[in-house]
Amino acid sequence: MKKNLMSIIIMALVLANLILTAILAFTIIPQTRKSNQLIDEVVAAINIELEGSEEGNVTIPIEDIEVYNITDNFTVNLAPNGDGEKHFAVFSVGLSMNTKSEGYKDYKGAEGLAEKETILRSEINTIVSSYTVEEFEAEGQKAVKQEILEAMQDMFGGTDFIVGVNFSSVTSE
Repeated sequence: MKKNLMSIIIMALVLANLILTAILAFTIIPQTRKSNQLIDEVVAAINIELEGSEEGNVTIPIEDIEVYNITDNFTVNLAPNGDGEKHFAVFSVGLSMNTKSEGYKDYKGAEGLAEKETILRSEINTIVSSYTVEEFEAEGQKAVKQEILEAMQDMFGGTDFIVGVNFSSVTSE
């Protein structure tokens, strides 16, 4: 008798679990699909925006680009990578400016950047010091340059004034 009663209780619990699972499936899955669809739309919009900004950089003619070279080299301590040694990078930075941009006129081109060089140097130091030596050297410093470019564009109001970041004489150890 005890075995039968135990079997009935187990069967009732299994049935209750099945019913609750079905209720959850019918209430949660449609909402999850709607959320996934919204996420897909946002990701698609971001990708379009990113692709558009890359195309914008390509279409600027070389004669419309002026380069401002920050006067002194940078010597930056890189983030620790776990090997117990201190790593640093020595490099020069040039900022490419679109001379046809409204920002070029508003910020007075190279003269305006020269006035703000201390702020620019501080921002670049902060960004580069957050990378380990391996990250800094990866893909020709592509990620570092991109992060600096985004920071410079944000600093100058998100305009197309600064269109590129160039490193020269890069040494990292």
